[in-house]
Amino acid sequence: MREDHSTVLDTFFSRSAVAVAKDLIGATLLVNGVGGTIVETEAYERDDPASHSFNGQTTRNQAMFGPAACAYVYRSYGIHWCFNMVCLPGSAVLIRAVEPQVGIETMVARRRLEQPRLLCSGPGRLCQALGIDKSLDGLPLAQMPFQLLLPQKPAQIISGVRIGISRAVDLPWRLGLKDSKYLSGGFRNANLK
Repeated sequence: MREDHSTVLDTFFSRSAVAVAKDLIGATLLVNGVGGTIVETEAYERDDPASHSFNGQTTRNQAMFGPAACAYVYRSYGIHWCFNMVCLPGSAVLIRAVEPQVGIETMVARRRLEQPRLLCSGPGRLCQALGIDKSLDGLPLAQMPFQLLLPQKPAQIISGVRIGISRAVDLPWRLGLKDSKYLSGGFRNANLK
């Protein structure tokens, strides 16, 4: 008997955020039919000082403590939205970059630029291009508006330290698709995984 997509995603996300972050590289993410291939992620674990969950549950991070395979969306620096996928309670994977492939015209209109490389290269750009905001916080990834298709084969992955944080800066929990031109930036001291 074939497992339904919801069960597959629940199992996939009920693991360490570091393992999930690696395995999401090469997955296809669509939001209301707009998106592409995930090429960059960052992992945040429950006991990680850089994680929003480190000091416990709050109104802002409530989705991180909900079920696995749900969205956690928050505003960064009061400016742009960031999209995460919840793993084990208190842990999540930040989606940092997507290679645009489906609905590019919509992304161009939302971002008001035509350079494909800049449409979804960075958490804020990605959310603007895919139309992600707080209204999607806590929603299951197995249901609309999300479509998440896991990779059929392992991707060639590089790892490096996370960026844009001030604590636990030495952890190599930023992962990217090797040689992708759609990454949000270079990888300092990158390692092949």
